[in-house]
Amino acid sequence: MDTSLLVLGIVIFLALAFDFINGFHDTANAIATSVSTRALTPRRAIIMAAVMNFLGAIIFTGVAKTIGGSVADPTKLTNGTDIVIATLIAAIIWNLLTWWFGIPSSSSHALIGALAGAVYVGAGEDKLNWSGFIGIVEGLIFSPLIAFVVGYIVMMILKYIFAYRSPHTVNKGFRTMQVITAAIQSFTHGTNDAQKAMGIITFALVSAGYQDHLEVPMWVKISAATAMALGTSIGGWKIIKTMGTKIFKIEPINGFAADVSGASVIFTATLLHLPVSTTHAITSAILGVGSAKRFSAVRWSLAGRIVITWVITIPIAAVLSGLIFKILF
Repeated sequence: MDTSLLVLGIVIFLALAFDFINGFHDTANAIATSVSTRALTPRRAIIMAAVMNFLGAIIFTGVAKTIGGSVADPTKLTNGTDIVIATLIAAIIWNLLTWWFGIPSSSSHALIGALAGAVYVGAGEDKLNWSGFIGIVEGLIFSPLIAFVVGYIVMMILKYIFAYRSPHTVNKGFRTMQVITAAIQSFTHGTNDAQKAMGIITFALVSAGYQDHLEVPMWVKISAATAMALGTSIGGWKIIKTMGTKIFKIEPINGFAADVSGASVIFTATLLHLPVSTTHAITSAILGVGSAKRFSAVRWSLAGRIVITWVITIPIAAVLSGLIFKILF
């Protein structure tokens, strides 16, 4: 077998493994609030999330093109597949570590940081597109801030509208609405997160000379969407517990507000072809909603630990991928 084809096969396997892990690592993003309020049983929530993740992943490709060409130009890399292998191994290691400890870290941060680190070490600083990399990082930084503000505003509006209604009646109605918002949340998750593995595979295909453009082949779309859906079907219970119960006590109206806020930010980013962290957007929306409910209701010590993980993910992933590249190649 041709060596380059074998290496490309390894890249595709690792990319789909990353997408699979991303699926169960980030399942909590879409269904944590609906499960915690018992709007959906865990089994139904996961099945629905898997289906909607698949649909979202198969329809959109703009984010994949951004991932495939913004951090570095794959046509200018002679060892692009090696760089992608180091990138994916580093991102997978970080995802598994944070999943094991139940920390809702960002798969997007891990992948972008790892790609930048592998390009820097494997091809040199001049091959790293700093403007593209910084642009992506800016989107990753600002999206959770926006989600926090949107979550706060949406919750304040709902508090005003339903201030004089019976809490039991309000929560019963919003528990039903949460089924819809959880489905929307899962769909938007697929439109953004699954694109990242597609972009990495396309990056490798271009670098290896198997195609000369960043259009995502249909087989890549189906493979990545399927891998994420299968990963989603397993579920990430540790992270679901953290997001659904430990940040603050979520009621159906809060879950609805958080889902709508997070999904709106993620889908807007998808339409702008910006890769954002679905984990950050949804967690920040939950924090914003909790702050609007009652500032003291939020466990800010836990929120602080989550934010620290967000901050350190990109540099750690970059260093890890650089070390892995040195060791392997």
